[in-house]
Order: sequence, then C-alpha cells, then structure tokens
Amino acid sequence: MRILLWHVHGSWTTSFVHGAHDYLVPLTPDRGPDGRGRARTFPWPEAVREVPADRLREEEVDLVVLQRPHEAELAERWLGRRPGRDVPAVYVEHNTPRGEVPATRHPLADRDDVPLVHVTHFNALFWDNGRAPVRVIEHGVLDPGPLYTGELPRAAVVVNEPVRRTRVAGTDLLPRFAEEAPLDVFGMKVTGLAGHLGIPLGAFEDLPQAAMHAELARRRVYLHPYRWTSLGLSLIEAMMIGMPVVALAATEAVEAVPPEAGVISTRVSVLAAALEAFTGEPELARQVGKHARAAALARYGLPRFLSDWDRLLGEVAGG
Repeated sequence: MRILLWHVHGSWTTSFVHGAHDYLVPLTPDRGPDGRGRARTFPWPEAVREVPADRLREEEVDLVVLQRPHEAELAERWLGRRPGRDVPAVYVEHNTPRGEVPATRHPLADRDDVPLVHVTHFNALFWDNGRAPVRVIEHGVLDPGPLYTGELPRAAVVVNEPVRRTRVAGTDLLPRFAEEAPLDVFGMKVTGLAGHLGIPLGAFEDLPQAAMHAELARRRVYLHPYRWTSLGLSLIEAMMIGMPVVALAATEAVEAVPPEAGVISTRVSVLAAALEAFTGEPELARQVGKHARAAALARYGLPRFLSDWDRLLGEVAGG
C-alpha cells in the first residue's frame, strides 16, 4: 500500500513508517510544517520517500493519513483527490482537547467518511467526537534497548519549548523538584530555561534520538511533569530504556505507568520524595526500572502497534 502522510510528529511517524508499506511525505522548498520531507534526527527506513508537493499528482496513492485539520484541503489541492471521498483516509488525533475540554468538539465530528483514530483512550474519552467513527490505536515505540546505567544521580526531563508551554508541560514545577534531585532537561528550545526558572540545571538541546537515549540512560530516574498532554513518547522510551519514572497522575500517564514501574501522583510532595528516593538508592532505581521496561514492552511494543494499524488500514482501503 502507498500511504501519503505529513511529517508532523517525529516519534510517532518513526514508528508508523516501520510498517510493511511505502510511505510518501510531502516536501516543500522551505521544509516548513507542511513539507518537512524525511526526518533528519530519527531513523527512517528506505520505504519512506519525500515527494515535492507539486509532483504529488503524479503519484499513485492508496490511502491518506491526516493529522491536522487543514491537511484535508492540502491533500485535495496537491493530489487532486478528496480524502474520504476520492481516496481512502484516516485521521490521527495526537493531542488532548484544548479550551472548554468537556465540550471541545473535534474538527472531524461532523464527518462519518474518515475514521478518527485516537492515540490514547483518554483522548477518545475527552474529545467530543460527534458522529465520526472512532478507533483507538495506542502508541508503539521502537525499542531503544536496555541501555540503563543510572550512573548519574540526576533526574532527566524531556520537553520541547518548556518556556512557552510552562503550565502544560509542568515546567513551573521544576524548581520544587530540583530541591530533591539535580535536573537535566532535554528537548527543543531548552537553552535558557535555567535562567528563566532561576535554578541550576543541565540543558541538552536537539540531540539526535539515539544520542538522547544514551544520555537519558545515564540518569538515575525519569521525571514526567506534564499536566496536560496526550502521552509523551519520551516517557515510554525512558521506561523501555529501563528507567524508573516519576510522573504526574494526569491524562494517560495513569494507564501507562503501573505501580511497579515508578511513582505517579497528583501530590507534588509525593513525587518530590520519590525523586529523592530513586536518586539516593541506585539499587531501588534499577529494580523499578526493570519493571518499567517490561511494562512498556508489553503494552507499547512496535509489533502490536503495526499490527493494529495494518488491520485498520486494510479495512479502510478495502472498504
């Protein structure tokens, strides 16, 4: 099957394009949000081909994966075919709803010709999906391997744009956590965060995925301070690496992190105490990390993810 999709979410797309299909990703001259082409910091297979947007009409496309509301119009303009009508399509919703959450209506809520695929059961529950046919396909993650050494008694955090996303990402909570454990923050636009918060912390910006995994593995514990996010794939990756995790009991984290894999709570004091315990007791951290890895592999392994997607893609393309 030849699948057109946009390079929107690097980690999710990396897992998706490891399936047994051919994948086309649009390319624009500026490599902007609607035409990034192939990833440069994620390992993508050769089956992913970037195609200039103005040449997409020359391509045979069997199915379109939409991920943002305006992509339906882009696909119609670039392909000359309407997703859901002239070419089979699915819509993947990566995000939690915003605004008046209990009443937030999904952009596809008034369509019944394009399956709406949520990446977590939390998202499916909290969006108003209207009459859209809803499926949930939970995340799948490439296994980085049991890299954990935990040699550094520090906590790792992965967050993109932590200043702009302060309350969403829980960045405002980091000074309290830094009282219990030294923090290292990884992600996009993290330089300057220490000055913004007025606390010392390590900042590691825009590392390639493999390099980031290697650095995370050296830290004793993984901290997930997000208040409102779908489900950070870095949390799952940290668990697969073999790190114990400390996370706010918010959105899908309560499903992703079983009790034996770490500590989740809505009480900041409980989470702070867990950070202190894990950084101070390397053997405890190692044992909990083993459980975290086993739990992540069992629920978020790549084979299950790709199998779920193949089943849905077959239904949609064949229907």
